[in-house]
Amino acid sequence: MAPTRKHHLDALAISILLACCLFWGFQQVLVKATVAEVAPIFQAFVRFALATLAVAAWCLWRGVPLGRQGQPRGSVAAGLLAGALFAAEFACIYIGLQYTTASRLTVFLYCSPFWVALLLPRLVPGEGLRGWQWLGLAGAFAGVALALGDGLLGTTNAALPRAWLGDLLGLAASLMWALTTLVLRATPLGRVDPARQLFYQVAVSTAVLPLLSLALGERWSLDWSAFASVSLLLQALVGAFASYLAWMWLLVHYPATKISVFVFLTPVFALLFGTLWLGEHVTPGLLTALALVAAGIVLVNRKPAQA
Repeated sequence: MAPTRKHHLDALAISILLACCLFWGFQQVLVKATVAEVAPIFQAFVRFALATLAVAAWCLWRGVPLGRQGQPRGSVAAGLLAGALFAAEFACIYIGLQYTTASRLTVFLYCSPFWVALLLPRLVPGEGLRGWQWLGLAGAFAGVALALGDGLLGTTNAALPRAWLGDLLGLAASLMWALTTLVLRATPLGRVDPARQLFYQVAVSTAVLPLLSLALGERWSLDWSAFASVSLLLQALVGAFASYLAWMWLLVHYPATKISVFVFLTPVFALLFGTLWLGEHVTPGLLTALALVAAGIVLVNRKPAQA
């Protein structure tokens, strides 16, 4: 039986969306706070190893097959590609947080909808931008340029001379996220159960990230404080498992365009947590860039008027 789809967001959907965006904003600050104790790529590896176990247990409990049998032709190759892109995204995030603030990186990361808007029409007919959507894309581009300029030449550069590197890694992560979305939309992987889609992403990351960590010469240690242990559990079980499954459930039951508008709240929450917890400096340029990116997301996801 096909799942029941609703045309409007109800109280349950809004509550789940707010909870997800709140945690995703908090998560970037949590990762940055943990980097001082647990090396970044090793931290990501532990996170996704725990998440892989959680997703596998969920699939077994729900009867979702993890083998090739019964899967659409080509879905395995697409799943491995999505997993590789997912691993690259989080490698950029975790490394980037060493150089820039959590709030800045999150602004760049959540430019992903604009990469999707630019690239999706090349793969899925009828998904082109029209009217106000182009204005939204231009506004978001201006916001990104403003934020990058602040990191290169503005007041942020004086406090964090290599902020521009973290900013570019955040932008690269947003591209990897967008490419993962395109793989899900334009390949047989899109016909696979959402939990299995997530399993591909976290399992491939678990296989790839330790190799990258070793190549970077990171120190591996399990001698963690209580804070680091709780941080990794939250990142894995809430961030990489529960919140992602909740997001996929929302995409199945509610309009994707209405859901996507909420993502602009995540950089806002990251900015608040970064300022209150880590004491990150917020510049007028970053606030303006955040406003431009948020407005751009709203316009890009605006449903064009029917002819």
